[in-house]
Amino acid sequence: MSSWSYWPLALTGYEIGLLTSALVFIVFALVVALVVPRSRPGFPSKYLGWFIAACIVLFVVQMTAVILLAEVGEEHEEVAQETEPGEPTVTLPTEPAPTEPAPTTETSETETETTVTETTETETTEGTGDPVAGKDVFLSAGGCGSCHTLADAGATGTVGPNLDAASPPVDRVVDRVTNGAGVMPPFKDTLSEQQIQDVAAYVSSVAGG
Repeated sequence: MSSWSYWPLALTGYEIGLLTSALVFIVFALVVALVVPRSRPGFPSKYLGWFIAACIVLFVVQMTAVILLAEVGEEHEEVAQETEPGEPTVTLPTEPAPTEPAPTTETSETETETTVTETTETETTEGTGDPVAGKDVFLSAGGCGSCHTLADAGATGTVGPNLDAASPPVDRVVDRVTNGAGVMPPFKDTLSEQQIQDVAAYVSSVAGG
């Protein structure tokens, strides 16, 4: 069976309506032009109104079918365009990001030594007291002169050790003032850390002088 036998099945309802109205219009025109005049030579004398009305109706039907079919065709084209697959995307090759060389062991060791040196210097600087401020602590806040002898401060106390004779280093003075020893009470709750550092710097710098 040829493909022409399936052609009517492929038509839509609007196309069938257009084809039907066109056939009716053609048949009407042929009958009016060729068949009717043979039997009625005076046609359409007294049927002129009906003839004009029929022509108008057939014309309107034909134009309506054409307009509807055009709109349906546009809708089908829009749907077809929307469903068409888009253009394939092309993935461009990407260049690998430059990698920085890992630091060598020598560089790491140098940085570590520098960091340790800076930290040690900072701690040493922070732990250094001010002897001038320490003298004020010795005479007033600490009340050290009432228990110790220290010529520079004019102190002659005898309860605790003679500082001029002992000449204690800074670390020992910091420990005794902070934690106490024997009859000497701890001053960690009375003096600040900086005051303790200051008085230790003062005593160790002038004792025995």
